[in-house]
Amino acid sequence: MKHTAARRPGARPPLTLAVPALLAVAFLTLPLVGILARTEWSELAGHLTSPGTVEALKLSLLVSFWALGLSLLLGVPLAWLLARVRFPGKALVRSLVLLPMVLPPTVGGVALLLAFGRRGLLGPWLESTFGITLPFHTSGAVLAATFVAMPFLVISLEGALGGLRPRYEETAASLGASPVRVFFTVTLPMVAPGVVAGAALTWARALGEFGATITFAGNLPGTTQTLPLHVYLLLQDEPEAATSVSLLLLAIAMAVLVALRGRWTGTPAGRAPRPAPECGTDAPGEPPAETADVPTESGESGERWALHAEVTGFTRLTLDAEPGTTIAVVGPNGAGKTTLLRALLGLTPRAHAELTLGGTDVTALPPHRRRVAWVPQDGALFPHMSALANTAYGLRAQGVARASARREAQRWLDRLGVGHLSHRRPGQLSGGQAQRVALARALAARPRLLVLDEPLAALDQTTRGHVRHTLRTHLARFGGVCLIVTHDPVEAVSLADRVLVLEEGRALQDAGPAEVSRHPRSPWVARMLGRNAWPGTATAEGLALTGGGTLVAADPPPAGTPALAIVAPEAVSVHREKPVGSPRNVWPGTVREMTASGSRLRVLITSDAAPDLIAEITPQAAAELGLADGVSVWTSVKATEATVVAL
Repeated sequence: MKHTAARRPGARPPLTLAVPALLAVAFLTLPLVGILARTEWSELAGHLTSPGTVEALKLSLLVSFWALGLSLLLGVPLAWLLARVRFPGKALVRSLVLLPMVLPPTVGGVALLLAFGRRGLLGPWLESTFGITLPFHTSGAVLAATFVAMPFLVISLEGALGGLRPRYEETAASLGASPVRVFFTVTLPMVAPGVVAGAALTWARALGEFGATITFAGNLPGTTQTLPLHVYLLLQDEPEAATSVSLLLLAIAMAVLVALRGRWTGTPAGRAPRPAPECGTDAPGEPPAETADVPTESGESGERWALHAEVTGFTRLTLDAEPGTTIAVVGPNGAGKTTLLRALLGLTPRAHAELTLGGTDVTALPPHRRRVAWVPQDGALFPHMSALANTAYGLRAQGVARASARREAQRWLDRLGVGHLSHRRPGQLSGGQAQRVALARALAARPRLLVLDEPLAALDQTTRGHVRHTLRTHLARFGGVCLIVTHDPVEAVSLADRVLVLEEGRALQDAGPAEVSRHPRSPWVARMLGRNAWPGTATAEGLALTGGGTLVAADPPPAGTPALAIVAPEAVSVHREKPVGSPRNVWPGTVREMTASGSRLRVLITSDAAPDLIAEITPQAAAELGLADGVSVWTSVKATEATVVAL
C-alpha cells in the first residue's frame, strides 16, 4: 500500500525566496565546480609533489601554525577582556579587532609595512635594538598571517565566553579558586568548543593568506612564498598545476568547515551523552551509612566563626549571628535575598558588605579568599568534571593534595547518598542528584560562612527529607554561620534558628521560626505559611483594610497603627446563604479556584467587599455546598480567629 507523507502547513517555501536562495547556492558552488572540472586528475599527484609546491606547503604550514600560536597567546586574553570586562572605549577596541576582517588584505600589508618596515614606526627600533627585520622574512609572513587571522579567534571565543554564565566562575571563586585557576580550570574547558572552532578558522585563514603577505613580506621562494603565493605564480606559467594546488587548498578549507560543523551548531562531537535519569528516579536504596572515617567539618576542631555584616546599597541591613547559627532568608521576588548573598560573597556592585568572620575583617579580600562557600539555585556544577572532581574542587583550590582531596570528596558524596555516582558528569545526573553533589561540594570546601540559594528546590519529597536531615546534622556541628534563601516554610522552620524577612532590600523581621509563624510581619511570609494576610490600619474595632472593607478583631492594636491581619484558611467558613449568629465578619463572594491540599480543598474566593481570601474545607463539605468555579457564596470569620500584628 502506498503511503503519502502528510505535508505540514507552511513546509514549502515561497518561490520569491526559494529562487534567489537557489541562485545564491549556485553562484557559490559554480566556482568550486570549475576547479573540480578543470583539474587534471592524472597529473594531480605530480603537481602536488613537485619541489616548489612541497616547499611552499611546508612554509605555509610553518607560517600558519606560528600565526595560530600567536593568535592563541594574544587573542584568548583579548577575547576574555572583551567578553567580561567593562572599560571605556570597548566598542572601539572591538572595531579594531574586526577591522582586519573587512580591510582589503593589500591595505593591511601596507599598514604593516608602515608600522614594522625599515622606515616604519617600529621597524628602525626593532632593527637597531634586536637586529630584527620583518619585511621579506619568514617572520614577516607570520606577522601578516596573524594580523588577518587573529580576529576569527577573538570573535569566536568572545561569543563563547558571552554565552557562558558567570555563575560557574563565581561558584569556583567561592570555593577558593583564584581568578587564574578559575580561568584555566573552569572557563577555558567550558568554552573549549569555541576555542577549537576559532583556532581552526584562524589556522585556515592564515594558511590561505595572500594579500597582506605579498605586500609586507614579499614573494621569496623558501622564505615568504606560501602556497597561495605559489598558486599566483603558477597561474602565469602552469595553469594546470595552479588548479591542482588550488584544489588542495579547497580540500583543506572544506575539511576544516566540515570538522567544525558540530561545534558551530552546538551538536557535541563524538558519542552522545547518556540520558540523565528523571528527577524522581534518584538512586534507590539507603544511602551509605556514616562511619567514623568522616570528613573533618568546620568547627569540629574548635574553630568558631561569628558573623557581623553591615550591608549597604540595594540591600540595607545589619546582620549579627553567633557561630553555629542558621538563618533562613525569605521574602518576595525582588526583595534583595540573592543580592544579600552576593554582597557577602563580594560578587555584586548592587550592594556592599562590611563583613567580619570570626573577628577577621574580610571585606577587602577577593571572593576566593573569603572562605564563603556558595550553592546557587541551579547548583552550577562544572559540566566538564565528574561529580568526584566537582566535590574535590574546593579542596584542591585550597592546596590539598589530589589523593586526599578525592578521598574526602568521596566521603562527602557518600554522606549525601550519591557516592555511587562519583564517576558521572553533571549531564548524566538527575536534578536531585546534581543538587546533592553541589551541596557536597560546598560542604567539603570547609567554609567559614555557608550561603545556600534554595538548595533543596530541585529535590523530590523523599530525597528532600533525607538531604534536609543530613544538612541539619552538618549544620548542628558547623562552626560558622549558614544563610539559606528559601521559599519553603518547612525548610525555614526545620533548618533555621532564625528567619530573616526581607522586603525591598530592608529587614522586615528577624526572629525565631516560631515567632515568625505566629506573628508574621509580612503579607508575603504569611501567605507562604498558607495564611490569609491583609494589610491595613487599626481602628477601635479591628482593621480598615488597604484593599477595601473592614475586619473586626478581638484584640486590635491602638487606632491608627499600620497593621497586618492574619487569618488561617481553616478559620474561614463558607456558606451558600448569608450566615446569621455570632460571626462578626461576613462577606459575599465568588468561588474562583479550587485546589487540593493533602486531604482538604483550598478554595479561592473573591469579593467586592473584602480582599481575596482562601478557605480550607473538606471535599465532603465542598460537595454538600455544591462549590464550583463561579458559584456565589458567603464567607465568615470570627473576630477571635483574626490575629492583628502591628507593623
